[in-house]
Amino acid sequence: MAAELAVRFEPIQQLRAHEYVADQIRRHIALRLVAPGESLPSERELAAMFGVGRPTIQHAMRLLEADSMVEARRGRGGGTFVSEPVEELIDRVVRRRAELEELIVYRRTIEPAIARLAARTSRRRDVTAMRAALRGMAAATAEPDYMRHDTELHLVIAGATRNGPLARQAEEIRMGLNDAMTLLPESDRWHARIEREHEAIVAAIDRGIGRAAEQAMDEHVEGSERALRAVLAAARRRAVR
Repeated sequence: MAAELAVRFEPIQQLRAHEYVADQIRRHIALRLVAPGESLPSERELAAMFGVGRPTIQHAMRLLEADSMVEARRGRGGGTFVSEPVEELIDRVVRRRAELEELIVYRRTIEPAIARLAARTSRRRDVTAMRAALRGMAAATAEPDYMRHDTELHLVIAGATRNGPLARQAEEIRMGLNDAMTLLPESDRWHARIEREHEAIVAAIDRGIGRAAEQAMDEHVEGSERALRAVLAAARRRAVR
């Protein structure tokens, strides 16, 4: 029996420094914290951020270029820029429809619980970061900027739980849903509603009222769920025309 079990084990694959750097940048791109067409920090800045040498950064950039996630531009105004997706966004959403349906349900299950816990465990600096994200959304003049601050708010709330698994799951949900969220309405009316819901969540967390934070997040996620399901239905109809 011991021998049978042993053959199922696989060696641990240790990430090398450049692979770790590439993975972290991939996650930021997937979370829309860096938008398509936006430049990454310089090699020197990235090396300082990660605490590695510039050759490590260069190796990581080659991995990302091979995956068509970034492109290097030479000359004046050059640098490394996040690539525009090759696959049409709507096609990608339709292809992942079953997965997105599951993520929508999962989000409705987990994010209200995260908000409830955050109301008990958050610290002043967490609430300060939440309010900074709210101000960023209110001041955003382009949808990628709005989405970046929206993502930051939800990740800060998850981080405020002081629970690593919950924070990681919130990040995974956000990465999985971001394609569909990009197709949500961009109207002032839609943004005003979202901002009211966000403010209610943050206010409840700030006051330390878990039940109110949970209810506010549930209402927010329920509204987003309806909109996301409408997006999936519209994307599917467009794809079959």
